[in-house]
Amino acid sequence: MTESRPPLLLDTMLGKLATYLRMCGYDAAYAMDRGAESDEDLLALSNTEGRRLVTRDERLARTAEDAVLLTEREVEDQLRELAAAGFPLTLAEEPSRCGTCNAPVERVDRTEPTPDYAPDPAEETVWRCRDCGQHFWRGSHWDDVADTVADL
Repeated sequence: MTESRPPLLLDTMLGKLATYLRMCGYDAAYAMDRGAESDEDLLALSNTEGRRLVTRDERLARTAEDAVLLTEREVEDQLRELAAAGFPLTLAEEPSRCGTCNAPVERVDRTEPTPDYAPDPAEETVWRCRDCGQHFWRGSHWDDVADTVADL
């Protein structure tokens, strides 16, 4: 991946956006997953982990260094705002982050068993989150996200 994708911290109003950004290859931490609900917690986490804060809170955006302020409520419009701000928003060829918890994912070996909800890795490429164990594959949800980012 040649485009720059800085590590991000998304405030409590941007949970759905986090999933889209993870599918686009971003290390996108979500405040609620990290127990960071107050402005002070968000600022501290952003600074400590070197993450760029993405928020819908104008006051918080003014306080944080290099924050990205989003004004829209719908995720597709938020994606448009990020694209206009210069964030590359293309779906990665392979997932690199868990859409659920943001941890790295790894490819499941073709001989490994998968949960009932996941396809057989001998028939389709499957990835597993290294932390939460969630399994992913390029199914209809992947196609929906690809269509959404392509339409930006």
